[in-house]
Amino acid sequence: MGKPTGFMEFERKLPTDRKPLDRIKDFEEFHTHFDTDELMKQGARCMNCAAPFCHIGSVETGGCPLGNLIPEFNDLIYRGKYKQAYERLIKTNNFPEFTGRVCPALCEGSCTLGMNEQPVTVKNIEVHIIDKMFEEGLVKPRMPKKQTSKRVAVIGSGPSGLACADTLNQMGHKVTVFERSDRLGGLLMYGIPNMKLDKKVVLRRIKLLEREGIEFITDADVGKNYPISKVINEYDAIVLCCGATNPRDLNVEGRNLKGIYFAVDFLKSSTKSLLDSGLSDRNYISAKDKDVIIIGGGDTGTDCVATSIRHGAKSVVQLEIMPEPPKNRNTDNPWPTWPKIKRTDYGQEEAAEVFGHDPREYLTTVTKLEGDEMGNISKVHTVNVKWENKDGKFIYTPVLGTEKVRDCGLLLIAMGFTGPEDTIIKQLSLDTDLRGNVKTEYGKYETNIKGVFAAGDMRRGQSLVVWAINEGRQAAIACDKFLS
Repeated sequence: MGKPTGFMEFERKLPTDRKPLDRIKDFEEFHTHFDTDELMKQGARCMNCAAPFCHIGSVETGGCPLGNLIPEFNDLIYRGKYKQAYERLIKTNNFPEFTGRVCPALCEGSCTLGMNEQPVTVKNIEVHIIDKMFEEGLVKPRMPKKQTSKRVAVIGSGPSGLACADTLNQMGHKVTVFERSDRLGGLLMYGIPNMKLDKKVVLRRIKLLEREGIEFITDADVGKNYPISKVINEYDAIVLCCGATNPRDLNVEGRNLKGIYFAVDFLKSSTKSLLDSGLSDRNYISAKDKDVIIIGGGDTGTDCVATSIRHGAKSVVQLEIMPEPPKNRNTDNPWPTWPKIKRTDYGQEEAAEVFGHDPREYLTTVTKLEGDEMGNISKVHTVNVKWENKDGKFIYTPVLGTEKVRDCGLLLIAMGFTGPEDTIIKQLSLDTDLRGNVKTEYGKYETNIKGVFAAGDMRRGQSLVVWAINEGRQAAIACDKFLS
């Protein structure tokens, strides 16, 4: 603990983001970095607690799922020892440049200082460390110290797949990663917009992994255009990291109208066109000059808000069926659990600047969709709802008199995901749980088929990038024990 009184002397600060009206003109990242002096002050705020909840990583209490050595690298940053801080950081986190950009910072939610002050800026310190090391050329290929004769196929190149492949490769196994898309990265590439995670950052890491010996194969949709039998015959073990990519659908009248898309398809088409041609090929779902309605109040919905604005949408509304969260923790949401409070993300900030108001409307659900004579969506019927506890179950009912008809030229469904696609699951006859996820024994990652493992959203359901990395690392350890 470099400065015992640091948390009393310095206030929490974050770098100033690019201004909303400037950043909506492009798809570049909107976050910035602090200078070295200010970052050292932020590191000094860490109290080096006797029991640092920030890196416990429990579903019940919050904290970092990766067990990052947060007090250690905070102290090293305060002392100006960047290289040592980097070495601490990568002991537990394969890709801090990803989590430092897109993780909601579970660690900060359980920071001890956060009980009665603003928590330490852990996420910002983390991303600053890794970016500085890349800029100075100090992130170098880590060649495996040994080589085994075992070959492992990792199916899926999202965060869990990349973490699994990286860990297995460092253990000395020969790893091949299969990706069904034309570009590597899974949701890191096509599920998260460029302004949150620049794709150059993703490709930079993948090129490093290639130099370390990992083989990548794109356009390989295992179970479809690439036989699963071929993978089984050529590899000693398989790790399934295919994600939970089945989107939850909207079951209302008019669902078959044109102009209705799943959020993931909207975001992917925009990012692919951006990378292919800077959007000049027009080969994407466009929100330009349209009244856009987004169903879903989560991160994906926010990404749709921000992307629609950059396309030049006429208006943007984001509907959320749940109540508006409180500004501060409720009594049933105590520290160190993740604070379930209202946050205004970058998409809502931009919408407020462009349209003059927050795009979110709470306690609202869609009842009917209406189209024009050409079969295109033109109207969305909504109603407000109220939630009630009936026999221990929370259910919602419509509030009479709150019906509303809204103009809509593009409807985006961002209601989450129901589980993994089942092509490989059926072909391998894998056991699944009640939610359709690949089933493994509690605390283990091997499926009912010997030598076949599962990790990430495919195993635990839709979750965060930081949990996906954790799953990939743990599955790699289980796979290594099997191979040994």
